[in-house]
Amino acid sequence: MRDGGSKGDSESSLDNTVGDIGRCGRLRSFREHRLAVCAVAFVVLAAGVTIPLVLSGSDDSEEACYQVTASTRVLVDDPRAATEALDPGEGLARIGSVRKLLRHDSVCGDGAQVLGRVVDGATGSPAPGRPHTAAQAQAAYAVAAAVHGLELPRGLAPGLARMVAEYVVDAGENRGWGGDQLPGPAVSSQEARPNSRGWSQYGSFLAPGEAHAVFGYTDASPGAEADIEALVAELSKDPEAFAILYDAERASLAHHLERFTDSGGNPAFRPPSRPDSLSKATNGPDRDLQHVADHVGSLMKHRARYATDGAIPDLAAFDKAVRRHSRGTFRPAEKQLNSRPVMGDIADRPVSGPVEGDLMDGRHQVFGVLDGWAKDRGIPARRAAAMKQLMDDAYVRALWLRV
Repeated sequence: MRDGGSKGDSESSLDNTVGDIGRCGRLRSFREHRLAVCAVAFVVLAAGVTIPLVLSGSDDSEEACYQVTASTRVLVDDPRAATEALDPGEGLARIGSVRKLLRHDSVCGDGAQVLGRVVDGATGSPAPGRPHTAAQAQAAYAVAAAVHGLELPRGLAPGLARMVAEYVVDAGENRGWGGDQLPGPAVSSQEARPNSRGWSQYGSFLAPGEAHAVFGYTDASPGAEADIEALVAELSKDPEAFAILYDAERASLAHHLERFTDSGGNPAFRPPSRPDSLSKATNGPDRDLQHVADHVGSLMKHRARYATDGAIPDLAAFDKAVRRHSRGTFRPAEKQLNSRPVMGDIADRPVSGPVEGDLMDGRHQVFGVLDGWAKDRGIPARRAAAMKQLMDDAYVRALWLRV
């Protein structure tokens, strides 16, 4: 069972755990050659630590991969210690240590999967129904910042995708935000509470007592920017990671729909004391639906781009693998729910059945769920049509937008 840890008092404990790790090798070359294992221990006298590396490559060149240490592997079975190791602390003071642990061009053997499991344990809810702690939320931000701009080593993507899915609300709400309006890399449940009009900039239907990662926050410190859109784009190269992210978005759609009113509105909406034509009960739901459609469209955009540029060399094989890793279809309850599950439970909700139709037709997948919900709940036809059009516009915009 996973449990969140407290913040470390200094960087020294993490430095002792992971060593002073340098950049090593290029991923593209690493993927093209099998490892010729030759263990070498490099001692950095100035730091007084050991950097475990393995050399690999052809006769003409040698490339170094990072060897995950035994002390790092221990973190897999100690989520509390893993959280402490990845929590960057106040003011992101230990962000450099997190980068040393996670930022590698290539990783030997099963090391990348191990690092992914460390991330999962450090940032995830310890059990169903348990909200994320502030330390876990800050660790999630630090992970995204640590790998920003990195071409991920093979095997790491699924673990990072599970983290993004675990924070499906935060990863969706924070896209495209500007850092000046955000308080820090994470906020407490009190800071995220809806205002008197039932609105919170951190998402809809938030669970009480849960801290939230603020991936849109920007900091002047080097290596402290967590670009969640760029991370999702990088993760989308991997079919298992793609399936995890796609499942999370479709699960999020069902989660939101089953909490809307029978008129497709926000049940927590409170009109302002002075009439305001811009304040409507449908504003929040419209935003939620647009976000899901945008995220699904973006996934399909990445898939098409990678198939074009060769990052996905066999699209049919990629799609088959995604379907194999996908858990199924997510449909909302037939009646309105008022529960407020934690984020980890949103993405991990039970499936309602196997995937129906072409999984890679994102428009078909989300519209089928929306149409079924509208029919089950007796949503007025005009409102249902408006919701569908909003989703269609957002999906198409994301699918064709080149950034």
